[in-house]
Amino acid sequence: MLDRISLPRIVGAAVALLAVLLAVGWAMREDPATRPYLRILGGGFMFNYRVAEVFYGFTALVDRPLPTGSIIEAAFEDPAGGQRHVVRTRVGTDSNRYALRSPPVRGVEAGRPYHVDIRVLDRTETQLLWTHDLVLRSRISDRVVPQQPLTVGPGYAPNPSSGG
Repeated sequence: MLDRISLPRIVGAAVALLAVLLAVGWAMREDPATRPYLRILGGGFMFNYRVAEVFYGFTALVDRPLPTGSIIEAAFEDPAGGQRHVVRTRVGTDSNRYALRSPPVRGVEAGRPYHVDIRVLDRTETQLLWTHDLVLRSRISDRVVPQQPLTVGPGYAPNPSSGG
């Protein structure tokens, strides 16, 4: 039995095993070119009753390498029916996670779908690299938010004009 075990046979078996594992790994790999540029991690509405603001947004993770300087653009539907709110950010080397949010909005209704059109553009804004449509819904209406801020300043002092 010991005469069957030799260094050349062990090396040959190891090479054969590595070749099989490499072939299986290669067959199961995911081609990065088929993945979307961004993966939406989450999104929703934020109601800050203290400062009487409502906004909505999302967080995205760069899932496929983007050239530095590319632009992530989000066009948020205006719940009040006005023009879309367009927000942009440039992709840098310091982060792979980006959060985009609308400016303060009013007119939010519970359960109604609000659309966000997401685009990724190259750094010169001449080529559209990727698009995605996102739909967000609020569980509550913005009637819970006062018309004027309840507090003012960094210490959350009561707002004298709101009667608080």
